Order: sequence, then structure tokens, then C-alpha cells
Amino acid sequence: MKRAAGAGITTAVLVATAVGCGSIDGLIPGGGGRELEGQTVTVAGVWTDAEQHNFQKVLDAFSAKTGAKVKFISTGDDFSKVVGSKIAGGNAPDVAMVPQVGVLLQFARKGWLMPLSLRVGTTVAAHYAPIWRSYGTVSRIYYGLYVKATDKSTVWYRTDAFARADVRPPKTFDEMVKVAKTVNESGLGGFAVGGRDGWTLTDWFENIYLSQAGPDKYDKLARHDVKWTDPTVVTALTTFGKLFTQDGVVAGGAGASLKTDFPTSVRRVFGDDPGASMVYEGDFVGAVVSGDLKKKVGEDAKMFHFPPVAGGKAPFVGGGDAAVVLRAGKNRKAAMKLVEYLATPEAATVWARQGGFLSPNRGVKPEAYHDPTTRALAAALIKAGDGVRFDMSDQAPAAFGGTAGAGEWKILQDFLLTPTDAEGTAKKLEDAASDAYRD
Repeated sequence: MKRAAGAGITTAVLVATAVGCGSIDGLIPGGGGRELEGQTVTVAGVWTDAEQHNFQKVLDAFSAKTGAKVKFISTGDDFSKVVGSKIAGGNAPDVAMVPQVGVLLQFARKGWLMPLSLRVGTTVAAHYAPIWRSYGTVSRIYYGLYVKATDKSTVWYRTDAFARADVRPPKTFDEMVKVAKTVNESGLGGFAVGGRDGWTLTDWFENIYLSQAGPDKYDKLARHDVKWTDPTVVTALTTFGKLFTQDGVVAGGAGASLKTDFPTSVRRVFGDDPGASMVYEGDFVGAVVSGDLKKKVGEDAKMFHFPPVAGGKAPFVGGGDAAVVLRAGKNRKAAMKLVEYLATPEAATVWARQGGFLSPNRGVKPEAYHDPTTRALAAALIKAGDGVRFDMSDQAPAAFGGTAGAGEWKILQDFLLTPTDAEGTAKKLEDAASDAYRD
């Protein structure tokens, strides 16, 4: 969903020295004073537990620098509903950390957002690939600063399973299928697929489609400028469906996949009683492996990036959280100062040191990430540059791309039961998309 990035590059050249070290007037370590002393900024976001704790470290650094108090409000997964009700009730947060591109677009169109300051824009121009500003821009106005990124093109595998089968991480999609079959022959299934959670299936499709059809077609399909009955969609569905028609590629086949949710799919690979050797999903798999399952990332579990499909380029599907300033907030000036700070390499470095975080900010040094796997993920994110494409279903209306038991999620779940009917599935997807985008 590539939108116009707008202006700001020329200005960035003039202030490159100022932003190059991540400093902002009034926020420079050891100088600038505590200009926001006595003021309070409220921030709303979906994070809880460890993620909230890690973000709080960044907010604490901002408080120490400016004197402002920052209060974080966890919305849980009902982000849009919670923030909308607070705005309606006259108790809007000052800053919101928007978890989806589609929600940012919705908020902007409702007039809920303040345009970001020139200072944010110049910092982003110096330290971010232009695509990140594009995803935060609506109708040529820059509203959302992407501060936290997700790599949704990672395949995680058991190192002992690969060693026993004498296989190595594949370089192509076809090689990946062969690896799954080889590992299966050694006694452990290929992929665990969490198809009970429909969003995992959309992620599979998006990686295949981006690699096969290319970024231009991907952007058009995300906007519904291309119909879901397009031959490129049928081709991608055919490729995806073949995973479920070949013995050993998907452990337990479609039936087992549709009974398996995402956490269980990770457990089926890295738990104490494994049934599969690989699981495709985002970088957040690592947190489940090291947290819930108490395994060592980099030793028990390693990852490789989703390989290129049918001669295409390797895909990089991502996501992220964008900081926005709410027009209904009571302290918009201090809120903008916070977003200006979040744009700097300094703030991103504080966050990176906590773990469980990837930054699209090029100014974050590799050593800020505390383990080799996260450093590799961060390097891949920066290297991808403008090749990053946001999760397509996150860009779609929720009725099509984000509702359990409906739209794309349900249609792809049904497809697993008839994985050879790519054309029929494409027509169902187009019918559902037409209704959702019309609304």
C-alpha cells in the first residue's frame, strides 16, 4: 500500500548534522533543559507484559531528558475500539501507537490525527528508507512514525532435525519443499502450520505472492486495484496449495493444520514432543521459543528468510507500530516532542537494548541488539530498504483481511480442504474483497 512520501528530503540535507547523531533541540543529552517539567503525556498501545515493560524504558528516557511524566495505557487487541471510545468520551490519549496500516488510514480519514512536525520528517528522511514514511502518509500528509517493525518473512527450524536429516537452510522455495520432504523421511514432519488462526495463512500467501508477482502487483492487490481473480493470484494460490498435496511437506496435512493455532504450531516444532521440524511465521516466533518453551534461539532454534519463489526475488513482508499524535489529546505540544524523540536513533537504541524489538531506523548500531539472531533480523530489515511490503491483510478493510471466521481468513482455511481449486478460491476472495472495499 505505497502512498506518496511527500516532501522533506531537501530539508533533511540542511539539518543532516543535527539529526545524524540522533539529537533534537531540547532533547540533547546534557543540554537543552527539562522543558516539559510538570507536564503529562498519555500514550496508548496494544502492548502488555514484557513488550510494555520494554517500551516503558524508552518513555523513562524521554522523561529523564525533558521532565515530562509519561503514562502508558494498554488497550489490548481492541485498539481501535478503545481509542475511539476514549476520543468520544473526551479522554483521548495524547499519543497512540497504531498497530495496523488500515487503522492509521481510518483514523486519518476521521480527522483524528495531527500532521507530524517538520522535525520528525527531517529525522526520518535522514535515518529511514522512504517506504516507512510512505506507509505513515495519507493523502500526502505525514501522520504516522513507524517506530517498531516486524519481519514476517522468517522460517524457523529445529537445528537437531536439520542435522539428523543432513540438510541445510534452502536457497529457493523448491529447495525448501525438498528439505521438508527429506526431514520427514528422517522421522520428523516438515512444516507445522497454524491454520486455525486464519492470519497465518494470509501471511503464507503474501510471501508467495510478493515473490512471484513482484512489489508493483502486490501494492495494487493490497489497494484492490487488481482483482483477486487476476492470474497472478491464481498462480500464487496454486503454489500455496501444492504444499498440502505433497506427502510430508506439512505435518498432518490440511486436517491437522486447521486444528492447530499459532502458539501450538510453534510448540509442535520446538516443544518437548515435536511433530514437525519447521514453522513459518514472523520474528516473534523467537519470543515464543525462548519465553514459553525455554529453548535457546541460535542453538536449539535458528531461522532463515523466506526463500524466493519461481525465480522471483526473496520477499520481505513486514508490519509495524506507528506513533501518531491525536488531535483530541490534551497536550499535543508535549506529545509531538515525544514523537520527535521516538524518531531518533537514540530512542530506538534504548528500545533495542531491551530485546524483542526491531527498528527501521538505520542509525541503530548492530551491537544495540543483544543476540546474533536479532542482529541478523535487523540487518535484513535495513538491507530490504524500500523492498519491504506491509502485511497485505493489515492494509485491507477488517471485514476482508482481519476478521476470524470471515473474509480472507475463512476462505483460505476452506482452501486447505480443496487446495487444487485455486480459481474457485480466487473468485470467492474477489467477491469478499469487492463487498469489503465497497463499504
